[in-house]
Amino acid sequence: MLSSFLLFALTSFLLIIVPGPDTAIVTRNTIVHKTNGGFQTLIGTCLALSIHTTAAVIGLSAIIMQSAMIFTIFKYVGAVYLIYLGVKALFEMKNRGYGAVDEEEELPSQKKSLMLQGFLTNISNPKVAVFFLTLMPQFVQPGANTLVTFSILGAIYLIIQFLWFVVYIYVINYARIWMKKASVKKAMDGLTGAVFIGFGLRLAFEKQP
Repeated sequence: MLSSFLLFALTSFLLIIVPGPDTAIVTRNTIVHKTNGGFQTLIGTCLALSIHTTAAVIGLSAIIMQSAMIFTIFKYVGAVYLIYLGVKALFEMKNRGYGAVDEEEELPSQKKSLMLQGFLTNISNPKVAVFFLTLMPQFVQPGANTLVTFSILGAIYLIIQFLWFVVYIYVINYARIWMKKASVKKAMDGLTGAVFIGFGLRLAFEKQP
């Protein structure tokens, strides 16, 4: 059982470090709003992950994956939101002044918005539900309590994601002085926009597993 958990932890880590929508939104918000922005986004992401985990444990994810209509709705909502974030970033690249960088004070409403961005980016991605459905059962030992095992596996994934992004946020924040230079910032806005639109289009054409 312990070896299964360790193998699941290693597999989860390798999947988490592959850049995806969560990485893109955490990167952008850390660059713009420093570590506070990154952590606010991460909290939203972890809240969404906890919902995905609970859904997998009680079987809701299975229902979503087995219903073509529910999967399609879920998929297009996520795709539209990612494309919206991409278009927004491109408009900011076009309209924002890229002069000297001033540190911006975060308002409570901004923090709420950053947390919501992290939450919506993760919760609207059906690939997360697919991950839990397809990967988790492979690490359940015959005769084991499925509910308990799934809960432990979900907690392991959530903890690894949280710890990875904590380190990632500090690394990005360390480099943000260079990344906040006018030319680099403009390029980052453009790249972020293109990445989000790309993820959104890819998600839109994702077939039901």
